[in-house]
Amino acid sequence: MRIAGVTISDEKHLAYALPSIFGIGHMRALEILKKANIEPTKKGKDLTPEEEQQIRSLSETFVIEGELRREIGQNIKRLKDIRSYRGTRHERGLPVRNQRTKTNSRTRRGNVRKTMTSGRRSLEKT
Repeated sequence: MRIAGVTISDEKHLAYALPSIFGIGHMRALEILKKANIEPTKKGKDLTPEEEQQIRSLSETFVIEGELRREIGQNIKRLKDIRSYRGTRHERGLPVRNQRTKTNSRTRRGNVRKTMTSGRRSLEKT
């Protein structure tokens, strides 16, 4: 089954297969299945075409996949354009939402470990 250009696994339970779509998490997947009156433990291969269409129409009422990615990208671009603090953090590739950068944020800054051992040795020699 395909929804918004994403192939949903036929072997997984629908409650765990639907979150593979960007913008649909576990709770939203359960909400969609509840509105469609489909058991969350039902697998994709066991769905009837009517049930597939019902899931597809209910999931497309939300902003998902490409449209959501585009909206997020536009929001980040707007922050950069107005030169806000969050926008400059995005530009520099640093953590955006008040995370600690002294010891954490290896994934955002790269795996750089700055140590003070070289500075201490130069002080000891003098």
